[in-house]
Amino acid sequence: QVQLVESGGGLVQAGDSQRLSCAASGRTFSSYNMGWFRQAPGKEREFVAAINRSGGTTNAADSVKDRFTISRDNAKNTVSLQMNSLKPEDSAVYYCAAVYPYAGFPATRWDQYNYWGQGTQVTVSS
Repeated sequence: QVQLVESGGGLVQAGDSQRLSCAASGRTFSSYNMGWFRQAPGKEREFVAAINRSGGTTNAADSVKDRFTISRDNAKNTVSLQMNSLKPEDSAVYYCAAVYPYAGFPATRWDQYNYWGQGTQVTVSS
């Protein structure tokens, strides 16, 4: 089992950058593929980016792949999401999540994931 805690959200202006972090508890962090999802009011939770156990392979949604970068540090049990050139439509609650590798990579459906953080709000003003 792993517990996840996100941080780094807040209010920024369009065009700004922001970095989200997710701290994981437990000694098995490197056993999981990790993902970031987001959910805006009235919308379904959507896939943002994923990274495999070693950190050597990543995947991102088309809407963010040229602006967002996912990374992880297995020694520190953290996964991060660097967001550049933010747009108002990026405003949402951002969640990090952990998935067992047998789900395949990348796992892009939220219901594939086994563990979730509580989320952090990102608001981008125009």
